[in-house]
Amino acid sequence: MRPPFPRLPAVPALPALPALPAFIGAVVARGRSVVRRLPPQPPSWIAARVLDRLLLPRLSAAQRQALAGRVVELELLEPGLRFLLVLGEGGFAVADSGQAPAVVIRAQAPALWRLVRGEDDADRLFFDRALVMEGDTEFGLELKNTLDAIGPLLR
Repeated sequence: MRPPFPRLPAVPALPALPALPAFIGAVVARGRSVVRRLPPQPPSWIAARVLDRLLLPRLSAAQRQALAGRVVELELLEPGLRFLLVLGEGGFAVADSGQAPAVVIRAQAPALWRLVRGEDDADRLFFDRALVMEGDTEFGLELKNTLDAIGPLLR
């Protein structure tokens, strides 16, 4: 007959971990606070290049003139990214951070993605509070009507 196995020492209890959703929420909030402190120029430059390819060729001369020279600030809420853009003679450019934006648009990233793909309507997102616009409402409506006339930027 075999001898019994030696008894192992008791394993100390592990400290309780925070609830996973609360932990993830804290990490996301911390990351957002860091991203918000970054300068908007690098992401704005990338956004300007994308808009030069996707939007600029679809704008008529009258639409370009109506939108030119006005600063638009776009903020994606979840990551805290801000874009400061202006339409000039050569296309879209990073707006000078000293210039006050004519209109500020704040949106949830998934809502903005649906809008760009034509899967959702700007009015619906506005009334659902997934998209918020502040500033010069006349210019904001001009911008919205121009984008509606062009149709989805991506398919």
